[in-house]
Amino acid sequence: MTARGAAPRAIASLTLAIAAAGCVPAVADSPPAPKAAAAPAAVAPSVPNAPPVPKPLPGPAGFAFRGSMIQGGTLIGQVPGGTRTLTLDGAPVPVAGDGAFLIAFDRDAPASQQLVATLSDGRTVARTLSIAAGNWRIENINAPYRGSASSDAEFERRRPAELAQIAAARARHVESDGWRQQFRWPATGRLSGFFGSQRVYQGKPGSYHSGTDIAVPAGTPFFAPADGVVVLAADAPFTLEGNLLIVDHGMGLTSAFLHCQRLDVKVGDHVTQGQQLGTVGATGRATGPHMHWGLKWRDARLDPGTLAGPMAR
Repeated sequence: MTARGAAPRAIASLTLAIAAAGCVPAVADSPPAPKAAAAPAAVAPSVPNAPPVPKPLPGPAGFAFRGSMIQGGTLIGQVPGGTRTLTLDGAPVPVAGDGAFLIAFDRDAPASQQLVATLSDGRTVARTLSIAAGNWRIENINAPYRGSASSDAEFERRRPAELAQIAAARARHVESDGWRQQFRWPATGRLSGFFGSQRVYQGKPGSYHSGTDIAVPAGTPFFAPADGVVVLAADAPFTLEGNLLIVDHGMGLTSAFLHCQRLDVKVGDHVTQGQQLGTVGATGRATGPHMHWGLKWRDARLDPGTLAGPMAR
């Protein structure tokens, strides 16, 4: 083989070796293969006014609770990990960003209710809640059924507007973490009226007692049982409630303070646990000075003692 013929063969061998390694095309003079066109990115169809998909929430594998599973009781719970939505007997329940939630049971709640968490993968975690029955008293009250109204006709005339104010206040939704706190009694004294008791006013049956009464002298200060926002502060005494104050603690949980002598806060005020809210009185339908403290979650009326515990003396 001549030197002139060896050189082209050496170059061809080197070219084939490099091509085998994948560095250049197998034929040195061939143009590069065209690149495949990238597939267009998938675009989600536009849905006008579509609500955002909630993010899965942190939490344990199942539900966790603390509180009282009893008529008039309240539970604070933790949803299972990965929960997107929560319902109680089919009604939506709001859940905080850390997976905590609050539910409660009316004085006349059924013996069981169904709590269902829907997870991010479509699975559901259900829990049947067995609700213990309360033990309710009968209380005879020496006060007119119509309260401070001068006649039945005046009561019928005034009452609808008062109820509308109360409903509007409770329909507001405020931001507060008061519902997470250990509640305190707004005043300390003798318990003179008990939650859930059937009441009879001068021989006329009325509705059950929606709160707990604390008998203390007129002018005694009362305090916020937990953080919240004032959603109603009566400008004038209501026929039954007298000078009425309602504080929203968040998550649909509200406190109502009835028969007040004086109110020290106004609508829109943010109050903190232990802050003075006013003084105790005997306005409205009352036989003497006392603090009526009522709690409500949505339409469920609750026993304040299940949140505040035994009263310290």
